[in-house]
Amino acid sequence: MDTCDHLARAQWMSLLAQAEADELMRAMEAFAPALDGMTWLRPAQTGLYMLRGRVGGTGEQFNLGEVSVTRCSVQIGERIGHAWVRGGNRRHAELAACADALMQDINQRAHLQAHVVEPLRKSLTLRREAASRKAAASKVEFFTVVRGE
Repeated sequence: MDTCDHLARAQWMSLLAQAEADELMRAMEAFAPALDGMTWLRPAQTGLYMLRGRVGGTGEQFNLGEVSVTRCSVQIGERIGHAWVRGGNRRHAELAACADALMQDINQRAHLQAHVVEPLRKSLTLRREAASRKAAASKVEFFTVVRGE
């Protein structure tokens, strides 16, 4: 993980958002006592975001479509955690926001890194590799036969 704080935070927030909700739930069970003094600043809300794209990365922007997103914000002690997760799973967003707030505490970061972030990173890597193997297995080679001229 990156050593620069704002880059590191962006990386763990991305990882928490991409994690499977049940994996995040299991990983965060040990940290339930730390969540006793939490205050919801923004309870979990589900809405739509418009995805935009560019042809070739440089062309005119166009609306690609909408995606449902659940967001929330929580305060634990003096730390504020935020989360945006794809889909409508409110519990996933709540746990990701709690993990974000706890990760900002330098005293708890190493413990959370070892017991939450790294296992989630390994799981995400395995899922991506499995998807890549599945896609590679369905690869079709095309070739063109040139007519004699």
